[in-house]
Amino acid sequence: MRYFLELTYNGKDYHGWQNQPNAISVQEVIEKSLSTLLNETISIFGAGRTDAGVHAKQMFAHFDTEVDFLDEDLVYKLNSFLPKDIAILDIFKVKPDTHARFHALSRAYLYRISLSKDVFNNDGAFYLKQDLDIDKMKEASKILLHYKDFQCFSKSNTDVNTYNCNIMQTELELVNNELHFTVTADRFLRNMVRAIVGTLINVGLGKLEVEDLHTIIKSKNRSEAGFSVPAHGLYLIEVKYPESIKLTE
Repeated sequence: MRYFLELTYNGKDYHGWQNQPNAISVQEVIEKSLSTLLNETISIFGAGRTDAGVHAKQMFAHFDTEVDFLDEDLVYKLNSFLPKDIAILDIFKVKPDTHARFHALSRAYLYRISLSKDVFNNDGAFYLKQDLDIDKMKEASKILLHYKDFQCFSKSNTDVNTYNCNIMQTELELVNNELHFTVTADRFLRNMVRAIVGTLINVGLGKLEVEDLHTIIKSKNRSEAGFSVPAHGLYLIEVKYPESIKLTE
């Protein structure tokens, strides 16, 4: 049987989602806990591969097991096994061919920029001391909606078949003393959101003009775009799937 996990995690102490040979990952920790509870070797496959230090408010992963009916208390038991920075929200049965990564319709990321020093939020948002022209940043962010090829924002030497992404929505808003940038797309390239935010910050600081974003995207050159903002301000916040993936009893 194939099951989906819905989960959340603080990525501060992990070397990203995906298993690494010499570093701890979120995937590894969950696989070990599930394997222990179900008394079989379990491999899980996530909806994406968040980088080291990146958080997830909503992530999905699938796994296969010989058990065709899971204990109703498995969520509670699994959370008891897991460390305090990983939490399982739900476990549900899906159709046997459903894949957490390939069947996702869209993903949404949030980047948090703190505009004032907050001693209680050092690990949750990127503190920026300089003043930003937020209106110009908003204007620049809408330019992203007119393009598909985002090679300029991709980490160099990334092994992908295409740099095309369908960005469906962008939003930049002030929330108390933070600036929140949210972007939704069908897929994302490695380091893409962090490079976009760094470029928008350069617009906000007056280092780039709004119209420069057209030239940067058309260049397909990572060195033309802005700096990559720190990982600790980035959150995967939503992954959407067709309702048809769920297995009805």
